[in-house]
Amino acid sequence: MNEIMLLLLAFIAGLMLGSLFFTGLYLTVKVAVTSKTPDLWILGSFLFRTSIMLVGFYFVSFGSWQRLLICLIGFIVARTLYSRLINHMKKNLKPLQNVASHETKSR
Repeated sequence: MNEIMLLLLAFIAGLMLGSLFFTGLYLTVKVAVTSKTPDLWILGSFLFRTSIMLVGFYFVSFGSWQRLLICLIGFIVARTLYSRLINHMKKNLKPLQNVASHETKSR
């Protein structure tokens, strides 16, 4: 029972690490688009996010490949959920953008 609990915690940690990674990526892209130095934002963010992930995976695995694998599965699930969330947000924004553009054209 104890090992099952550790695997469940590893999965939850993978979800959290994935959420942190992809939220950081989303914010980086959002800032880099308007920045004068987007290359520094992207490189710095990549190094920071990757460092956090490596340290997180190291501590979660604690020498067990099973926990590392379950944590990686949680990370991939977070990626899938995050990409679906972003696609859903894009679909909901397009009609609003069209309405806004029609309002400015009519004025």
